[in-house]
Amino acid sequence: MLTRVFKSGNSLAVRIPKELSNFQASEDVEIERVGNTLVVRPVARETLGDLMEILASFPESFMPEGREVHEQKERDWGAFGGAEE
Repeated sequence: MLTRVFKSGNSLAVRIPKELSNFQASEDVEIERVGNTLVVRPVARETLGDLMEILASFPESFMPEGREVHEQKERDWGAFGGAEE
């Protein structure tokens, strides 16, 4: 399938025919040169659903002593323009 390269501002752009596109109009994509080929793919976004997998990827040597525990101080929430009492 043929398409054209065109200038958009100071950049070159390529119109992706509808039949080949699997992207949304404002979706972020990565582009990579592989030899003579340009590869365009959606940016993989991590979500909270990925959290357990992300945490499991930390090595056992990460923070082996745990976190420092700091005493919680009482806060004056009125100083932040909160609700009137």
